[in-house]
Amino acid sequence: MTPPDTPAQPATVPGTDDLLDLAVGRLGGGRREGQHQMAREVAEAITDGRHLLVQAGTGTGKSLGYLVPAVRHAVLDGERVVVSTATLALQRQVVTRDLPLVAETVGPRLPRPPKVALLKGWHNYLCKHKVTGGYPVEGATLFDLPSDPGPGEGAAAEQHPAPGGAQGPSESGGRLADHVRRLHAWAEETDTGDRDDLVPGVPDKAWRQVSVTRLECLGASCPLLAECFPDQARAAAREADVVVTNHAMLGIAAAGNTGVLPEHGTLVVDEAHELADRVTASATVDLSITVVEHAARLARRHGGTQTEALDQASQQLGSLLATAPAERFGSGLPDDLRAAVAGVRDAARELLTRLKPAGENKTKGDAGAGDAGMKMAQSAVLQLFEVAERMAGEDTSADVLWCSRPSEHAPWAGDGTTRLHAAPLAVAGLIRTHLLGEATGVFTSATLALGGSFDPVARSLGLAGSGGTDESAQWSGSDVGSPFDYPRQGILYVARHLPAPGREPTTDAQLDEIAGLVEAAGGRTLGLFSSRRAATAAAEAMRERLDVPVLCQGDDQLPTLVRQFAEDPATCLFGTLSLWQGVDVPGPASQLVLIDRIPFPRPDDPVKAARARAVEESGGNGFMQVSAAHAALLLAQGAGRLVRTSGDRGVVAVLDPRLATARYGTFLTRSMPNFWTTTDGELVRAALRRLDV
Repeated sequence: MTPPDTPAQPATVPGTDDLLDLAVGRLGGGRREGQHQMAREVAEAITDGRHLLVQAGTGTGKSLGYLVPAVRHAVLDGERVVVSTATLALQRQVVTRDLPLVAETVGPRLPRPPKVALLKGWHNYLCKHKVTGGYPVEGATLFDLPSDPGPGEGAAAEQHPAPGGAQGPSESGGRLADHVRRLHAWAEETDTGDRDDLVPGVPDKAWRQVSVTRLECLGASCPLLAECFPDQARAAAREADVVVTNHAMLGIAAAGNTGVLPEHGTLVVDEAHELADRVTASATVDLSITVVEHAARLARRHGGTQTEALDQASQQLGSLLATAPAERFGSGLPDDLRAAVAGVRDAARELLTRLKPAGENKTKGDAGAGDAGMKMAQSAVLQLFEVAERMAGEDTSADVLWCSRPSEHAPWAGDGTTRLHAAPLAVAGLIRTHLLGEATGVFTSATLALGGSFDPVARSLGLAGSGGTDESAQWSGSDVGSPFDYPRQGILYVARHLPAPGREPTTDAQLDEIAGLVEAAGGRTLGLFSSRRAATAAAEAMRERLDVPVLCQGDDQLPTLVRQFAEDPATCLFGTLSLWQGVDVPGPASQLVLIDRIPFPRPDDPVKAARARAVEESGGNGFMQVSAAHAALLLAQGAGRLVRTSGDRGVVAVLDPRLATARYGTFLTRSMPNFWTTTDGELVRAALRRLDV
């Protein structure tokens, strides 16, 4: 855990408070007591080896609040710190702005400058061996594709690729070829190979032409190992004092994959409220005929072997999936499905014995072109075997198993394929064992205390409850507040007079309420809806009723919509989950935040339903610990979109009367910012009109 050249601590090193003042002063900011309290508590937690949950409201400056003590500790005590962020935007902010600022201001007061590094998953880096033709090309080659863009595929489309790098609807062979050619040229210029350093970005389909997964990598036998970007990133992380990574990497590590992170003594998790869901996503697997056929095809094409047994097992599985119910399986797969999955497992196991990459027994740099194809085949079949073995095992009680069919609520089945899924019933044990087993955890977010208590989030992170006795899981919670005056800056309006939401996406009464509020606000509305149907229905209705621009998620790429919303105060933006978290639009553009209903999990969410039942079977309240906690977190995040600076004013309007009438309403409202609360619609509309001047 000790970086090299660690000196002894000198007596003249300033304390955490003084170093934080230096960093904030460089930014031109003033002293914030909540930020200093956070920095002191982070420093104490690291020194004492005690886990810490620290809630730091918007405007606290939590990045500097944990980076200053982290850097000081790493350099003085010689114990590496890993910092994880939830989003690429926050990771970029930490790496390009906050951490360099701390290193520049704090470094001269330490015995030596801090060493920092950025670490991402293998597939985020360009593979030079693949770029130079060291891997076989799947599908059409670069030179099989036309180069002229089709109609509507010019520079404007290039600037706004589909969300998450996904291929947009107008993506054609021509555009794909252009993207790949650009990547080949970039490979000669880049010093990092990091996908995020390529601006503008490229679709996933193009990026796959120049990247590999960890299992596909040739490792020491690669002839271009000395130029390997992901290997260089990991080497830098092993030498750094502070390593910045992301929750996806933590999810991989939590699943039991060793060596994903460098050795470290402290783990700082920013936006920690998202960690349990990210670990769940990383540990969730699926099985479909498409997956089986892909593995078999690679084995035949690059492994030079026949796949009769796997093909037969695939046909058997396919015939059963065609009629399998789209539901959660309470006690493992039905017998016939289990047998079919076991057949796939056994065939994949047998196939693995015949897929032996020649490069495995070669020395450094000796791998030939055929070794890469063999490695791809072996990787696909190994993953298939592991998934089938997990689903067909004798004891699957640690997993939630279900079958899904294509629908608007099943994005994993977007290719029209029926799938089997397995997700961990709980991830607290994974986090505690694989992330916190040898490290002190510091977890921070603006929303960690749900219903006024840190216990719900602490349980999800594998930490003991308030009365726990296990020393390794002991923790403390701290709310350092926010510099904002929420009761004076915001109103929480609960439309108590409306009927409780039903199955329909919107009601006439709800649309009337939305129209009245938006009209009073003069636009300036961020609408957060529980479903795409509800957002679309409300947007269409408001376009007919009101004379203000109304944007709806799906009209364009999300960054474009958010930019248009921020630039024109009269504009409204309606959308779903992507808008509930991470949208930062301060000022007059967002003076009304609409929430259509309490965001409980969908009733058919298999993982949440299984977790709630498990809580009930152990004597707890499944609704409160799972459904209400989920809703509280999203409500807190959604309401947090309103006040982003000390000058912001406005209203959060919840169009669900249950927030005021149900017994669990108090738990939910205590999770939200401490706005002044009312159920008087006339008063709220009058307040919005006064703001729109």
